[in-house]
Amino acid sequence: MKDLIKIGKIVNTQGLRGEMRVYSYADYKERFEEFYSIFMEKNDEEFVIEKVRYKKNLVIIKFKNYDHINDIEKFKGKTIFIKNEKRDLDEDTHFVSDLIGTGVYLENDQKIGVIKDVLETGANDVYIIEDKESDKEYMIPVVKQFVKLIDLDNEKIVITPIEGML
Repeated sequence: MKDLIKIGKIVNTQGLRGEMRVYSYADYKERFEEFYSIFMEKNDEEFVIEKVRYKKNLVIIKFKNYDHINDIEKFKGKTIFIKNEKRDLDEDTHFVSDLIGTGVYLENDQKIGVIKDVLETGANDVYIIEDKESDKEYMIPVVKQFVKLIDLDNEKIVITPIEGML
């Protein structure tokens, strides 16, 4: 799946006419209007997007030729992807979709959790780290003082938080 970029997750159906609610991993949800088609996890089939609209913080999409809730129920909970076409980024710059789900560790290799989301504040991004074991979330500013290593090949981010961050 290296040739695909994770772009969101289908969280539920929307109505009876084949629409689905998608939690977007894109930097802005309107990006879905730029996509012609998507792929689903563990599936080589390409799904053509017929319609995109928005409801609160979710993207509502409809695939072409999927016109009823019974056609799309099986997609609930699936991660969706787009083709990885052009990915020229500056050094130390990453796609948010590549960071979501990446493990976050302290320098002593103790796992803190995984990246749940990335907030863009204007000054610097902030990682939202989810620790499912303790049911807590942490916010870590993405600055060299706190984020020591980003190794996406090994799905690992190493941080050095100050007292009170965790």
